[in-house]
Amino acid sequence: MKKILSLSLVLLGCGIGFASDFHVSPNGDDRNPGTLSKPLRTIEAARDAVRTELKNADGSQRQPVTVWLHAGTYPLARTFELTREDSGTAKARVTYVAYEQEEVRLSGGVTLPAQAFTPVNHKDALRRLPAESRAHVFQANLRAVGVTDFGQHRQFGHGLPVVTAPMELFWNAAALPLARYPNAGAIELGTIIDPGSMPRSGDYSNRGGRFRYTDARHERWVGVSDVWLQGYFNHGYADDKIRIASIDLALKEVTLATPHMYSLATGNNFNQYVALNLLEELDQPGEWYVDTESGLLFIWPPDDLAKARVTVSLLNQPLVALDDVSFCTLRGLIIEHGRGLGVSVEGGESNELTDCVVRNVGTVGVMLGQGARQTFPHITADGYEGVPSSREVGSFHSHIYLNTVWERNAGRNHVIAGCEIYNTGSGGIILGGGSKKTLTPGNNVVTDCRIHDFNRRNKMSASGVIVDGCGNRVVHNEIFNADLQGIYVRGNEHVFEFNHIHHVAQNSNDASAWYLGRDPSDRGNVVRWNFFHDVGRPDRKWTMGVYCDDATADVLVEGNVFYRAASFGSVYTNGGQDIVVRNNLFIEGYGPAYQLKSMWYDFALESIPYYFGEKGLYTRRLTRDVDIKQPPYSDRYPLLKNWLDLMPDGKTYYGMRPARNVFDRNVLVKYEETFRMVGKYAATEFGDNFITQKDPGFVDAAKLNFRLKDDSVVYQALPGFKRIPFEKIGPRPRAERD
Repeated sequence: MKKILSLSLVLLGCGIGFASDFHVSPNGDDRNPGTLSKPLRTIEAARDAVRTELKNADGSQRQPVTVWLHAGTYPLARTFELTREDSGTAKARVTYVAYEQEEVRLSGGVTLPAQAFTPVNHKDALRRLPAESRAHVFQANLRAVGVTDFGQHRQFGHGLPVVTAPMELFWNAAALPLARYPNAGAIELGTIIDPGSMPRSGDYSNRGGRFRYTDARHERWVGVSDVWLQGYFNHGYADDKIRIASIDLALKEVTLATPHMYSLATGNNFNQYVALNLLEELDQPGEWYVDTESGLLFIWPPDDLAKARVTVSLLNQPLVALDDVSFCTLRGLIIEHGRGLGVSVEGGESNELTDCVVRNVGTVGVMLGQGARQTFPHITADGYEGVPSSREVGSFHSHIYLNTVWERNAGRNHVIAGCEIYNTGSGGIILGGGSKKTLTPGNNVVTDCRIHDFNRRNKMSASGVIVDGCGNRVVHNEIFNADLQGIYVRGNEHVFEFNHIHHVAQNSNDASAWYLGRDPSDRGNVVRWNFFHDVGRPDRKWTMGVYCDDATADVLVEGNVFYRAASFGSVYTNGGQDIVVRNNLFIEGYGPAYQLKSMWYDFALESIPYYFGEKGLYTRRLTRDVDIKQPPYSDRYPLLKNWLDLMPDGKTYYGMRPARNVFDRNVLVKYEETFRMVGKYAATEFGDNFITQKDPGFVDAAKLNFRLKDDSVVYQALPGFKRIPFEKIGPRPRAERD
């Protein structure tokens, strides 16, 4: 509706309200009134006009306000902020939306003009470039187009904060790869000469490791500064990016500038790395490199430069931030080209991010609630918390590991719906909300989203969706293309339904599609009616579909379909209690359908002080973070009350023995190994399950349609088996979710 300021104010003064519209266009002018014919130019000007509108409206007469953004790119030199004064109400929302579904981009970068690129003539660059690349690579003087902040490469990985990216390069919607070696695959980590210091055990001497390289290509990099190796330098879940300090040609050794958290180790097929930030390896279309001294950008264009939108990221802060705002909607927008977060939401209630694209950002696509800033100056795990901090991920993972009831001010009743989130550096969505301490639900929801390719930088814990707090929902999403976890869980009574999760844990070990672990007070989580497939790789021995790690308790795994899901167990529980696995379809897994270990009796007896001592991990979590013998925990979870009590032997604890685990009414199709029970006290109650080497009556297994036909043999073999609503899994069309 066209806005007529004088008439609308008269009508509001008479007690009659109409919805207000403001129009914005890159071709507009911020001195305009914001009408369709005379739009504003910037989204910030529109926000300020809305603030004026809201201030002038009596609360009882407030009407919906819509800001229509017309096609084009809206550069963000700073974060676009919405605060408490920008709030709508339950009956009168404030909405920022793409006009008639036009392509609207909020960009934290600078687009480089095609004429900025010329054939390479820089003498040092020509010397360093591979001979076969010189005729294909172009250069651009970034300083000449006003780009002077190139950022810096920093170490990141397991036990380290998530940090903003240095400047990155994007070609249309694609994130281009920094010049690297090798172009595909990775380099095997050679013999360890010196593992370096081990911060994980409290050695903070900061000594980088030293190893023998296995690929002669390293010899091309001698004397080159700022070369980084990224890979798995010990465990298959603990990635790291570490700078090379020196390369010794005579000894064929690499010395790293800083330590890896667990120190260096080798011998597994995942102990590999790639080398990054090397002009010497710019040898295929799409690769690029920036020389920070000369300010020159070098690129082998993947296509015609004249037809491409080539953008470098600049903004270190979130592209969009909603701080204590409520009843606000962002719809149909493309949010891209940031070095840090895409969207930050802190506090407030009932905000909606709907049908948006969040892509090509350096850390996380969307984050609800605070992150943390590390104060301890070393790589760390146990014993050192950070400081809660807004608008950054930072040490979120370490801080919440040490403070499980941290309430991150994630707000309540927020909805992220119908969005596509991809090409992010350190995960897709961090979804908090609610109180683990009081078991108050947050009711925040991620629904009908496509979240993929979210491990460009961080791997461990950089999941498609990370959930913490209490009472949040992840439903009807597709999560795929990831090196490590699909969903990472902390907290209580979250629901995961109708999600399609596939091709995750593809380049790691000890990883899974869905993960929860190390806190038995994280109870009441439901994993229901999801489709997990192509999880892990057959050559990686320790990947899982649903991973109930150390002492996980009270998870319902019901009505899911697992196909080619994981080598160590489509469902795996490590010493857990009250894990109920019921009415699932398990099809052609790489390993067993179900595995349970009584882990404490296998290896934890010698570690009882660490877990159960006065300052032990579980003692702290079950008596100080929460008190399992007092309400609300004693009322809500009575089976947890004796978890820390000594058993009759006077040496071990009730929590060390698996109990009340159930595997019932499941169907196993074409499994070489069905169940694996490891340890003296591995305990599961097996009910009626159906095991077959034949197709039990799928609609179309070849096309991954595992809905059972009405006359399937399953319904005869297991009369109590309930139909799985397979056709409802995954994102729904817009019309079905409105």
